[in-house]
Amino acid sequence: MRIHFIAIGGSVMHNLAISLAEQGHQITGSDDQIVEPSRSRLMEAHLLPAEIGWFPQKITTDIDAVILGMHADADNPELLRAQELELKIYSFPEFIYEQSRDKTRVVVAGTYGKTTITSMVMHVLKTLNRSFDYVVGAQLEGFQRLVHLTSDNPIIIIEGDEYFASSIDHRSKFHLYHPNIALISNVEWDNFKSVISRDDYYNQFRIFIDTIVSKGTLVYNKEDKVLQSLVGETMACKINRHGYKSPEYTINKGITYLHNGDEEIALHVFGKFNLSNIAGAYTVCEWLGVKKQEFFDAIRSFKSSIRYLEFVASQDGSVVYQDFAHTPPKLRSSIHAVKEQFPKKELVAVIELNAYDSLNKDLLEKYVGTMDEADIPIVFVNKESFKEKGKNIDNIEEDIRISFANPTIRVILEISDLNEFLEGFRSKDYNLLFMSSSNYSGVNMVSFADKFFKND
Repeated sequence: MRIHFIAIGGSVMHNLAISLAEQGHQITGSDDQIVEPSRSRLMEAHLLPAEIGWFPQKITTDIDAVILGMHADADNPELLRAQELELKIYSFPEFIYEQSRDKTRVVVAGTYGKTTITSMVMHVLKTLNRSFDYVVGAQLEGFQRLVHLTSDNPIIIIEGDEYFASSIDHRSKFHLYHPNIALISNVEWDNFKSVISRDDYYNQFRIFIDTIVSKGTLVYNKEDKVLQSLVGETMACKINRHGYKSPEYTINKGITYLHNGDEEIALHVFGKFNLSNIAGAYTVCEWLGVKKQEFFDAIRSFKSSIRYLEFVASQDGSVVYQDFAHTPPKLRSSIHAVKEQFPKKELVAVIELNAYDSLNKDLLEKYVGTMDEADIPIVFVNKESFKEKGKNIDNIEEDIRISFANPTIRVILEISDLNEFLEGFRSKDYNLLFMSSSNYSGVNMVSFADKFFKND
Protein backbone atom coordinates (compact mmCIF):
# COMPACT_ATOMS: atom_id res chain seq x y z
CA MET A 1 0.00 0.00 0.00
CA ARG A 2 0.96 3.63 -0.44
CA ILE A 3 0.19 5.39 2.86
CA HIS A 4 0.53 9.09 3.69
CA PHE A 5 0.78 10.36 7.28
CA ILE A 6 -0.56 13.81 8.11
CA ALA A 7 1.37 14.75 11.30
CA ILE A 8 3.99 12.01 10.97
CA GLY A 9 6.10 13.48 13.79
CA GLY A 10 3.76 12.43 16.60
CA SER A 11 5.13 10.02 19.18
CA VAL A 12 2.84 7.16 18.16
CA MET A 13 2.45 8.22 14.52
CA HIS A 14 6.14 8.05 13.65
CA ASN A 15 6.41 4.64 15.30
CA LEU A 16 3.51 3.37 13.20
CA ALA A 17 5.06 4.84 10.04
CA ILE A 18 8.35 3.04 10.70
CA SER A 19 6.59 -0.24 11.49
CA LEU A 20 4.57 -0.10 8.26
CA ALA A 21 7.65 0.80 6.21
CA GLU A 22 9.40 -2.29 7.60
CA GLN A 23 6.48 -4.38 6.34
CA GLY A 24 7.13 -3.10 2.82
CA HIS A 25 4.50 -0.37 2.52
CA GLN A 26 5.40 2.86 0.72
CA ILE A 27 5.29 5.61 3.36
CA THR A 28 5.26 9.39 3.02
CA GLY A 29 4.37 12.05 5.54
CA SER A 30 4.23 15.71 6.52
CA ASP A 31 4.31 17.77 9.70
CA ASP A 32 4.71 21.38 10.76
CA GLN A 33 7.03 20.42 13.63
CA ILE A 34 9.15 17.32 14.24
CA VAL A 35 11.18 17.13 17.44
CA GLU A 36 13.40 14.49 19.01
CA PRO A 37 13.34 11.56 19.22
CA SER A 38 10.87 11.43 16.31
CA ARG A 39 13.19 13.35 14.00
CA SER A 40 16.20 11.05 14.41
CA ARG A 41 14.10 7.92 14.18
CA LEU A 42 12.38 9.07 11.00
CA MET A 43 15.70 10.10 9.50
CA GLU A 44 17.23 6.72 10.28
CA ALA A 45 14.25 5.03 8.61
CA HIS A 46 14.55 7.37 5.59
CA LEU A 47 11.05 8.72 6.29
CA LEU A 48 11.87 12.25 7.46
CA PRO A 49 10.05 14.78 5.24
CA ALA A 50 12.40 16.87 3.10
CA GLU A 51 10.60 20.04 4.20
CA ILE A 52 8.66 21.00 7.31
CA GLY A 53 5.09 22.10 6.65
CA TRP A 54 1.92 21.04 4.88
CA PHE A 55 1.96 20.45 1.13
CA PRO A 56 -1.39 19.66 -0.55
CA GLN A 57 0.47 18.67 -3.72
CA LYS A 58 1.72 15.58 -1.86
CA ILE A 59 -1.85 14.28 -1.78
CA THR A 60 -2.45 12.40 -5.03
CA THR A 61 -4.96 9.88 -6.31
CA ASP A 62 -2.50 6.96 -6.11
CA ILE A 63 -2.48 7.10 -2.28
CA ASP A 64 -4.29 4.08 -0.82
CA ALA A 65 -4.72 5.45 2.71
CA VAL A 66 -4.21 8.68 4.63
CA ILE A 67 -3.62 8.44 8.39
CA LEU A 68 -4.58 11.60 10.26
CA GLY A 69 -2.64 12.49 13.39
CA MET A 70 -4.10 14.03 16.53
CA HIS A 71 -2.56 17.48 16.19
CA ALA A 72 -3.65 18.01 12.58
CA ASP A 73 -6.56 20.46 12.54
CA ALA A 74 -9.77 19.94 10.61
CA ASP A 75 -8.75 22.68 8.15
CA ASN A 76 -5.33 21.15 7.49
CA PRO A 77 -4.60 21.78 3.77
CA GLU A 78 -3.44 18.19 3.15
CA LEU A 79 -6.56 16.83 4.85
CA LEU A 80 -8.79 19.12 2.78
CA ARG A 81 -7.09 17.90 -0.39
CA ALA A 82 -7.51 14.25 0.64
CA GLN A 83 -11.21 14.87 1.29
CA GLU A 84 -11.56 16.58 -2.09
CA LEU A 85 -10.04 13.54 -3.82
CA GLU A 86 -12.25 11.22 -1.71
CA LEU A 87 -9.27 9.25 -0.46
CA LYS A 88 -9.67 6.79 2.40
CA ILE A 89 -8.82 8.71 5.58
CA TYR A 90 -8.16 6.86 8.83
CA SER A 91 -7.65 8.09 12.34
CA PHE A 92 -4.81 6.27 14.08
CA PRO A 93 -7.10 3.88 16.03
CA GLU A 94 -9.22 3.16 12.95
CA PHE A 95 -6.14 2.07 11.05
CA ILE A 96 -4.90 -0.10 13.91
CA TYR A 97 -8.26 -1.88 13.95
CA GLU A 98 -8.15 -2.48 10.20
CA GLN A 99 -4.69 -4.02 10.57
CA SER A 100 -5.77 -6.28 13.45
CA ARG A 101 -9.17 -7.56 12.35
CA ASP A 102 -7.93 -11.16 12.34
CA LYS A 103 -6.04 -10.89 15.64
CA THR A 104 -7.16 -11.29 19.24
CA ARG A 105 -7.40 -7.65 20.30
CA VAL A 106 -6.65 -6.91 23.95
CA VAL A 107 -7.45 -3.31 24.92
CA VAL A 108 -6.45 -1.96 28.34
CA ALA A 109 -8.35 1.14 29.47
CA GLY A 110 -8.96 3.20 32.60
CA THR A 111 -8.38 6.68 33.96
CA TYR A 112 -5.05 5.60 35.39
CA GLY A 113 -3.06 2.37 35.57
CA LYS A 114 -3.54 1.37 31.94
CA THR A 115 0.10 1.97 30.98
CA THR A 116 1.33 -0.16 33.89
CA ILE A 117 -1.12 -3.00 33.25
CA THR A 118 -0.32 -2.97 29.54
CA SER A 119 3.40 -3.15 30.27
CA MET A 120 2.86 -5.99 32.77
CA VAL A 121 0.93 -8.06 30.22
CA MET A 122 3.58 -7.38 27.57
CA HIS A 123 6.38 -8.24 29.99
CA VAL A 124 4.81 -11.59 30.85
CA LEU A 125 4.16 -12.52 27.21
CA LYS A 126 7.68 -11.52 26.21
CA THR A 127 9.19 -13.50 29.10
CA LEU A 128 7.21 -16.54 27.96
CA ASN A 129 8.35 -16.03 24.34
CA ARG A 130 4.79 -15.49 23.12
CA SER A 131 4.49 -13.59 19.82
CA PHE A 132 2.32 -10.48 19.86
CA ASP A 133 1.86 -7.04 18.34
CA TYR A 134 1.35 -3.95 20.48
CA VAL A 135 0.39 -0.27 20.55
CA VAL A 136 1.27 1.75 23.64
CA GLY A 137 1.36 5.43 24.52
CA ALA A 138 4.64 5.56 26.44
CA GLN A 139 8.09 4.07 26.13
CA LEU A 140 8.21 0.80 28.07
CA GLU A 141 11.25 -0.97 29.46
CA GLY A 142 12.32 -3.81 27.19
CA PHE A 143 10.50 -2.46 24.13
CA GLN A 144 12.20 -0.11 21.68
CA ARG A 145 9.08 1.34 20.08
CA LEU A 146 5.52 2.35 20.85
CA VAL A 147 4.09 0.35 17.94
CA HIS A 148 4.86 -3.13 16.64
CA LEU A 149 2.68 -4.48 13.83
CA THR A 150 3.07 -7.68 11.85
CA SER A 151 0.90 -9.63 9.46
CA ASP A 152 1.17 -12.92 11.33
CA ASN A 153 1.21 -12.38 15.12
CA PRO A 154 -2.10 -13.72 16.54
CA ILE A 155 -2.46 -11.19 19.40
CA ILE A 156 -2.26 -7.41 19.68
CA ILE A 157 -2.04 -5.59 23.02
CA ILE A 158 -3.40 -2.03 22.83
CA GLU A 159 -3.30 0.72 25.43
CA GLY A 160 -6.66 2.39 24.86
CA ASP A 161 -7.64 5.88 25.95
CA GLU A 162 -10.85 7.86 26.06
CA TYR A 163 -9.69 10.95 24.15
CA PHE A 164 -11.02 11.73 20.69
CA ALA A 165 -9.62 9.94 17.67
CA SER A 166 -8.88 12.93 15.42
CA SER A 167 -9.97 16.45 14.57
CA ILE A 168 -12.68 15.07 12.28
CA ASP A 169 -13.67 12.09 14.44
CA HIS A 170 -14.63 12.90 18.02
CA ARG A 171 -15.31 9.32 19.02
CA SER A 172 -13.05 8.12 21.81
CA LYS A 173 -10.05 6.20 20.51
CA PHE A 174 -10.89 3.07 22.45
CA HIS A 175 -14.34 2.90 20.85
CA LEU A 176 -12.73 1.97 17.54
CA TYR A 177 -10.75 -1.14 18.53
CA HIS A 178 -13.66 -3.60 19.18
CA PRO A 179 -11.71 -5.72 21.69
CA ASN A 180 -11.96 -9.44 22.16
CA ILE A 181 -10.61 -8.90 25.67
CA ALA A 182 -11.01 -5.53 27.38
CA LEU A 183 -9.74 -4.40 30.76
CA ILE A 184 -10.86 -1.32 32.70
CA SER A 185 -8.71 -0.48 35.70
CA ASN A 186 -10.83 2.36 37.13
CA VAL A 187 -12.97 5.34 36.16
CA GLU A 188 -12.31 8.69 37.83
CA TRP A 189 -13.61 12.00 36.49
CA ASP A 190 -11.56 15.14 37.16
CA ASN A 191 -13.55 18.32 36.60
CA PHE A 192 -10.35 20.33 36.21
CA LYS A 193 -8.61 18.05 33.73
CA SER A 194 -11.65 16.81 31.79
CA VAL A 195 -13.09 18.74 28.86
CA ILE A 196 -16.44 16.95 29.16
CA SER A 197 -18.96 16.53 31.98
CA ARG A 198 -18.88 13.70 34.50
CA ASP A 199 -21.83 11.93 32.85
CA ASP A 200 -20.29 12.24 29.38
CA TYR A 201 -16.97 10.95 30.68
CA TYR A 202 -18.60 7.93 32.32
CA ASN A 203 -20.55 7.32 29.14
CA GLN A 204 -17.33 6.87 27.17
CA PHE A 205 -16.68 3.75 29.25
CA ARG A 206 -20.25 2.50 28.87
CA ILE A 207 -19.83 2.75 25.10
CA PHE A 208 -16.42 1.06 25.34
CA ILE A 209 -18.03 -1.92 27.06
CA ASP A 210 -20.66 -2.03 24.32
CA THR A 211 -17.91 -2.25 21.68
CA ILE A 212 -16.54 -5.53 23.05
CA VAL A 213 -17.23 -8.22 20.48
CA SER A 214 -20.04 -10.67 21.15
CA LYS A 215 -18.89 -13.38 23.59
CA GLY A 216 -15.77 -11.36 24.29
CA THR A 217 -14.50 -10.67 27.79
CA LEU A 218 -14.52 -7.65 30.10
CA VAL A 219 -11.92 -7.72 32.87
CA TYR A 220 -12.62 -5.03 35.47
CA ASN A 221 -11.50 -3.81 38.88
CA LYS A 222 -14.41 -4.63 41.16
CA GLU A 223 -12.94 -2.53 43.96
CA ASP A 224 -13.73 0.63 41.97
CA LYS A 225 -17.29 1.63 42.89
CA VAL A 226 -17.89 3.84 39.85
CA LEU A 227 -16.65 1.14 37.49
CA GLN A 228 -18.69 -1.55 39.21
CA SER A 229 -21.80 0.60 38.75
CA LEU A 230 -21.04 1.14 35.05
CA VAL A 231 -20.54 -2.59 34.53
CA GLY A 232 -23.93 -3.20 36.15
CA GLU A 233 -25.56 -0.79 33.69
CA THR A 234 -24.29 -2.77 30.68
CA MET A 235 -25.57 -6.22 31.59
CA ALA A 236 -27.43 -6.46 28.26
CA CYS A 237 -24.09 -6.95 26.47
CA LYS A 238 -23.49 -10.62 25.61
CA ILE A 239 -19.96 -10.79 27.02
CA ASN A 240 -18.05 -12.53 29.79
CA ARG A 241 -17.40 -10.40 32.89
CA HIS A 242 -14.44 -11.14 35.11
CA GLY A 243 -13.85 -8.90 38.13
CA TYR A 244 -10.55 -8.78 39.98
CA LYS A 245 -9.39 -7.38 43.31
CA SER A 246 -6.05 -6.62 44.94
CA PRO A 247 -4.12 -9.70 46.11
CA GLU A 248 -2.84 -10.35 49.62
CA TYR A 249 0.73 -9.29 50.35
CA THR A 250 3.28 -8.64 53.05
CA ILE A 251 6.23 -6.28 53.28
CA ASN A 252 9.54 -7.32 54.79
CA LYS A 253 12.75 -5.27 54.81
CA GLY A 254 11.64 -2.98 51.99
CA ILE A 255 10.39 -5.78 49.70
CA THR A 256 6.76 -6.53 48.87
CA TYR A 257 5.85 -10.22 48.75
CA LEU A 258 2.77 -11.28 46.82
CA HIS A 259 0.90 -14.28 48.24
CA ASN A 260 0.22 -17.15 45.83
CA GLY A 261 -1.12 -19.86 48.07
CA ASP A 262 1.75 -20.89 50.34
CA GLU A 263 4.26 -19.22 48.04
CA GLU A 264 5.53 -15.69 48.63
CA ILE A 265 6.69 -13.94 45.46
CA ALA A 266 9.21 -11.13 45.87
CA LEU A 267 8.32 -8.14 43.66
CA HIS A 268 10.32 -5.21 42.32
CA VAL A 269 7.23 -2.98 42.48
CA PHE A 270 5.10 -1.93 45.44
CA GLY A 271 2.04 0.07 46.44
CA LYS A 272 -1.67 -0.76 46.34
CA PHE A 273 -2.10 0.51 42.76
CA ASN A 274 0.67 -1.73 41.45
CA LEU A 275 -0.72 -4.72 43.33
CA SER A 276 -4.17 -4.07 41.86
CA ASN A 277 -2.54 -3.70 38.44
CA ILE A 278 -0.86 -7.10 38.85
CA ALA A 279 -4.26 -8.66 39.58
CA GLY A 280 -5.67 -7.10 36.41
CA ALA A 281 -2.69 -8.17 34.29
CA TYR A 282 -2.95 -11.72 35.66
CA THR A 283 -6.64 -11.93 34.72
CA VAL A 284 -5.93 -10.76 31.16
CA CYS A 285 -3.07 -13.22 30.80
CA GLU A 286 -5.28 -16.00 32.15
CA TRP A 287 -7.77 -15.32 29.32
CA LEU A 288 -4.83 -15.46 26.89
CA GLY A 289 -4.00 -18.96 28.07
CA VAL A 290 -1.11 -18.15 30.41
CA LYS A 291 -0.94 -20.58 33.34
CA LYS A 292 -0.96 -19.21 36.88
CA GLN A 293 2.56 -20.35 37.75
CA GLU A 294 3.88 -19.05 34.43
CA PHE A 295 2.47 -15.61 35.19
CA PHE A 296 3.88 -15.39 38.71
CA ASP A 297 7.28 -16.66 37.62
CA ALA A 298 7.37 -13.95 34.96
CA ILE A 299 6.00 -11.06 37.06
CA ARG A 300 8.86 -11.46 39.54
CA SER A 301 11.20 -9.69 37.13
CA PHE A 302 8.83 -6.83 36.25
CA LYS A 303 10.37 -3.60 37.46
CA SER A 304 8.10 -0.69 36.63
CA SER A 305 6.48 1.33 33.94
CA ILE A 306 8.59 4.39 33.28
CA ARG A 307 7.90 6.99 36.02
CA TYR A 308 5.35 4.96 37.95
CA LEU A 309 6.93 4.56 41.40
CA GLU A 310 10.11 3.99 39.45
CA PHE A 311 13.36 3.32 41.28
CA VAL A 312 16.00 5.93 40.47
CA ALA A 313 18.96 5.31 42.80
CA SER A 314 20.02 4.10 46.25
CA GLN A 315 22.93 4.70 48.59
CA ASP A 316 23.68 3.45 52.10
CA GLY A 317 20.13 2.25 52.68
CA SER A 318 18.36 5.36 51.34
CA VAL A 319 16.40 5.25 48.08
CA VAL A 320 15.08 7.72 45.51
CA TYR A 321 11.89 7.08 43.53
CA GLN A 322 10.08 9.11 40.89
CA ASP A 323 6.38 8.93 40.15
CA PHE A 324 3.80 10.28 37.74
CA ALA A 325 1.37 11.87 40.22
CA HIS A 326 -1.30 13.77 38.30
CA THR A 327 -4.21 13.88 40.78
CA PRO A 328 -4.51 14.56 44.54
CA PRO A 329 -5.58 10.94 45.29
CA LYS A 330 -2.56 9.64 43.35
CA LEU A 331 -0.26 11.97 45.32
CA ARG A 332 -1.63 10.71 48.62
CA SER A 333 -1.44 7.08 47.49
CA SER A 334 2.17 7.34 46.24
CA ILE A 335 3.37 8.85 49.51
CA HIS A 336 1.56 6.14 51.46
CA ALA A 337 3.07 3.41 49.28
CA VAL A 338 6.65 4.54 49.96
CA LYS A 339 6.01 5.00 53.70
CA GLU A 340 4.41 1.56 53.88
CA GLN A 341 7.31 0.01 51.98
CA PHE A 342 9.98 1.66 54.14
CA PRO A 343 8.34 2.33 57.55
CA LYS A 344 11.64 2.94 59.37
CA LYS A 345 12.77 5.68 57.00
CA GLU A 346 11.75 9.33 57.02
CA LEU A 347 10.40 10.58 53.68
CA VAL A 348 11.16 13.74 51.73
CA ALA A 349 8.26 14.08 49.27
CA VAL A 350 8.42 16.64 46.46
CA ILE A 351 5.43 17.33 44.23
CA GLU A 352 5.91 19.51 41.16
CA LEU A 353 2.70 21.36 40.38
CA ASN A 354 2.20 22.86 36.96
CA ALA A 355 1.44 26.55 36.65
CA TYR A 356 -2.25 26.06 35.86
CA ASP A 357 -2.88 23.90 38.93
CA SER A 358 -1.01 26.20 41.30
CA LEU A 359 -3.04 29.24 40.23
CA ASN A 360 -6.42 27.53 40.53
CA LYS A 361 -7.60 27.87 44.14
CA ASP A 362 -10.53 25.51 43.62
CA LEU A 363 -8.16 22.83 42.39
CA LEU A 364 -5.62 23.50 45.14
CA GLU A 365 -8.29 22.81 47.75
CA LYS A 366 -8.43 19.23 46.45
CA TYR A 367 -4.91 18.75 47.84
CA VAL A 368 -5.83 19.27 51.48
CA GLY A 369 -4.06 16.69 53.64
CA THR A 370 -2.55 14.83 50.67
CA MET A 371 1.05 15.24 51.91
CA ASP A 372 0.43 14.72 55.64
CA GLU A 373 2.12 11.31 55.67
CA ALA A 374 5.38 12.77 54.35
CA ASP A 375 7.92 13.79 56.98
CA ILE A 376 9.24 16.65 54.87
CA PRO A 377 6.60 17.74 52.31
CA ILE A 378 7.70 20.08 49.53
CA VAL A 379 5.64 21.71 46.78
CA PHE A 380 7.71 22.88 43.83
CA VAL A 381 6.31 25.27 41.22
CA ASN A 382 8.73 26.57 38.61
CA LYS A 383 8.43 30.36 38.66
CA GLU A 384 9.80 30.54 35.11
CA SER A 385 6.61 28.97 33.76
CA PHE A 386 4.56 31.94 34.97
CA LYS A 387 6.46 34.39 32.79
CA GLU A 388 4.88 32.83 29.70
CA LYS A 389 1.41 33.16 31.22
CA GLY A 390 1.91 36.72 32.52
CA LYS A 391 0.26 35.85 35.84
CA ASN A 392 0.61 37.55 39.23
CA ILE A 393 2.10 35.08 41.71
CA ASP A 394 2.59 37.36 44.72
CA ASN A 395 0.39 35.21 46.97
CA ILE A 396 1.10 31.79 45.51
CA GLU A 397 3.18 30.48 48.44
CA GLU A 398 0.51 31.40 50.98
CA ASP A 399 -2.26 29.98 48.77
CA ILE A 400 -0.43 26.65 48.51
CA ARG A 401 0.20 26.43 52.26
CA ILE A 402 -3.43 27.19 53.06
CA SER A 403 -4.74 24.73 50.48
CA PHE A 404 -2.57 21.79 51.57
CA ALA A 405 -3.46 22.56 55.21
CA ASN A 406 -0.06 21.36 56.38
CA PRO A 407 1.97 23.76 58.57
CA THR A 408 5.24 21.96 57.79
CA ILE A 409 4.95 22.25 54.02
CA ARG A 410 7.75 24.01 52.17
CA VAL A 411 7.07 25.89 48.92
CA ILE A 412 9.94 26.26 46.42
CA LEU A 413 9.57 28.41 43.30
CA GLU A 414 12.97 28.16 41.60
CA ILE A 415 14.88 25.12 40.37
CA SER A 416 18.11 26.56 41.80
CA ASP A 417 16.52 26.68 45.28
CA LEU A 418 15.38 23.07 44.94
CA ASN A 419 18.89 22.01 43.93
CA GLU A 420 20.34 23.95 46.87
CA PHE A 421 17.93 22.26 49.28
CA LEU A 422 18.81 18.77 48.01
CA GLU A 423 22.55 19.45 48.06
CA GLY A 424 22.42 20.68 51.65
CA PHE A 425 20.17 17.91 52.95
CA ARG A 426 21.63 15.03 54.99
CA SER A 427 20.02 12.00 53.39
CA LYS A 428 21.00 9.43 56.02
CA ASP A 429 17.83 7.66 57.24
CA TYR A 430 15.72 9.50 54.63
CA ASN A 431 14.16 8.47 51.33
CA LEU A 432 13.21 10.84 48.50
CA LEU A 433 10.07 10.64 46.37
CA PHE A 434 9.79 13.13 43.49
CA MET A 435 6.38 13.36 41.86
CA SER A 436 5.24 15.30 38.80
CA SER A 437 2.81 15.24 35.90
CA SER A 438 5.32 17.07 33.69
CA ASN A 439 9.05 16.75 33.06
CA TYR A 440 10.66 17.92 36.31
CA SER A 441 11.41 21.24 34.60
CA GLY A 442 13.77 19.40 32.27
CA VAL A 443 16.14 18.18 35.00
CA ASN A 444 17.34 14.57 34.94
CA MET A 445 16.17 12.69 38.04
CA VAL A 446 19.57 11.03 38.43
CA SER A 447 21.08 14.46 39.03
CA PHE A 448 18.48 15.12 41.73
CA ALA A 449 19.41 11.81 43.35
CA ASP A 450 23.13 12.67 43.23
CA LYS A 451 22.44 15.96 45.00
CA PHE A 452 20.27 14.21 47.58
CA PHE A 453 23.02 11.72 48.43
CA LYS A 454 25.78 14.32 48.47
CA ASN A 455 25.66 14.79 52.25
CA ASP A 456 24.63 11.37 53.44
